[in-house]
Amino acid sequence: VRVANELGAGNGKAAKFATKVSVVQSTIVGLFFCALTVIFRGKLSLIFSSSTEVLEAVDKLSFLLATSILLNSVQPVLSGVAVGSGWQTWVAYINVGCYYLIGLPVGIILGWIFHLGVEGIWGGMIFGGTALQTIVLAMITVHCNWEKEVTNERKSKLSSSLYIYLSASTPDLKYILWLYWQAEKATMHVQKWSSPSPNSQPSIKH
Repeated sequence: VRVANELGAGNGKAAKFATKVSVVQSTIVGLFFCALTVIFRGKLSLIFSSSTEVLEAVDKLSFLLATSILLNSVQPVLSGVAVGSGWQTWVAYINVGCYYLIGLPVGIILGWIFHLGVEGIWGGMIFGGTALQTIVLAMITVHCNWEKEVTNERKSKLSSSLYIYLSASTPDLKYILWLYWQAEKATMHVQKWSSPSPNSQPSIKH
């Protein structure tokens, strides 16, 4: 939400900063609970059961649980950034591709063909699904041009306002929307003119 608000306000740097803060905070929280899960892996199941079989099973799966906690702390934040930046289509493709085309088949192969049982199924879903999705979203976020995203956001707002203007029923509403449209266009031009050219080099005095 914060990223979407900053992009809508034309603050590309603020959107980038909000993304960094969110990812770092979620990573720290995930690492904390990941460490707790590994350290107390032999005692976690005692909260729910005293069965020896349950204790052994939880001890086996504790590392997968810790990995899942860490990844699920970061991945939703990256997905939220992507959705807030208007990349909903990409997020949908990544979700379907990672979980259903890679993660699920890998889990089935490890679980049934290699006879790894629950560990194989869960491991396949984690490393073939969640981990891969997190890596892809992280790469997209790192290589994002936030100033360009601000421009795209303004173009989207202009298109929406133009559509509303054409479908407006009263002259007063059309005039108000026309003024808003002109103001947005002027803002885009000012930002374009005020931004430094990538080819411009600072002069060096000898």
